[in-house]
Amino acid sequence: MGIVVLKFGGTSVSTVEKIAKTAEQAIFEKEKGNQVVVVVSAMGKSTDRLVAMANEIAEYPDKREMDMLLTTGEQVTISLLAMTLKARQQPAISFTGWQAGIETETVHSNARIADIDTTNIQAALDRGEIVIVAGFQGVTADGAITTLGRGGSDTTAVALAAALKAEKCAIGTDVTGVYTADPRYVPDAKQLPALTYDEMLELAHLGAGVLHPRAVEYAKNFGIPLEVRASHEQKAGTMIEEVNKLENTKAVTGVAFEDKITRVTIHWPTKEEMRVSKVFTTLAAQNIDVDIIIQGITGLGSGNLSFTIQTDALLDTLAVLNDNKELLQFGKLESEQQLAKVSIVGSGMVSNPGVAARMFEALTEKEIPIKMISTSEIKVSTVVPEKQMVNAAKILHQTFELDK
Repeated sequence: MGIVVLKFGGTSVSTVEKIAKTAEQAIFEKEKGNQVVVVVSAMGKSTDRLVAMANEIAEYPDKREMDMLLTTGEQVTISLLAMTLKARQQPAISFTGWQAGIETETVHSNARIADIDTTNIQAALDRGEIVIVAGFQGVTADGAITTLGRGGSDTTAVALAAALKAEKCAIGTDVTGVYTADPRYVPDAKQLPALTYDEMLELAHLGAGVLHPRAVEYAKNFGIPLEVRASHEQKAGTMIEEVNKLENTKAVTGVAFEDKITRVTIHWPTKEEMRVSKVFTTLAAQNIDVDIIIQGITGLGSGNLSFTIQTDALLDTLAVLNDNKELLQFGKLESEQQLAKVSIVGSGMVSNPGVAARMFEALTEKEIPIKMISTSEIKVSTVVPEKQMVNAAKILHQTFELDK
């Protein structure tokens, strides 16, 4: 008998009928002889409704109180799912994040998991109960309720799988697996049977919304096999493991894209006045994530630094930089919104030179401006105008023959 962790997102539990189907999946795994832990999100758009109400009260609601508010969404789901299982004569128990022993750092709205005490969960599993855990939430050492930020339920599921030494963690979604691109925008995208952790991690970082990067990091660090599959179907999904056992003859595995990107540029009168390290230290201290970075020196000896952020972090970023202008000694601060990031990913890039050149040629041929570039061994990212994002993704998907 092994432990299996199942995770179901908001669309999979958006109605009582869908909660019943989720219960069937948990029962199916238990009848196979497994001990079952189910991690769930808030129902459908309930989190959005809570956020909307808070925004009616204040433009920037207090983050501590927002965590108190948003964690109620998952509590509704766990209780309804536990009731459904009990109505079917299946022993079950629901736990909030803190009841499940999930301790986080003291950061509201985007906390990281610091430790998990599995005592309560393990005791319930030993009693033969299906354990239902609220995703997306935890508690600090001094008792403050926190949320884990975007994709927090994925992170909860994989972290629990690691702490419980589970045999597998299955992430239920509204698609049947991971695709070569988002099939909602690229109709000829194909499902991938398998990916390495590194490929999935890059895709997740680059905008593929099917898994959160932190969840993939946990899985990689603890060697937890991940399966991304349809929530309410018994069909093979996409397996994510250390080694992709399938021979990969293509340099590029998938295309990812992400909108709502903003470029921030800092100008210094001279290159000697540049305080690059202090810029990123200052932003990191305020938990502002920076992505693509380009440093430049002009022919006149002035210096500049450009980096990308999520557009919803722009106001905080500008405020932090301006508040520390004396420390950073910059002259001018600029920002450009309505940008997007389009990327290609594939472990085969290492042994296939010229991939980046093909990417740039394809985009240039279709007159899509390339504003910034970032590369690694298995990915190439470009920043393009947001209105050209989907078109760029389709062009690259076709260029690298991912539809075949």
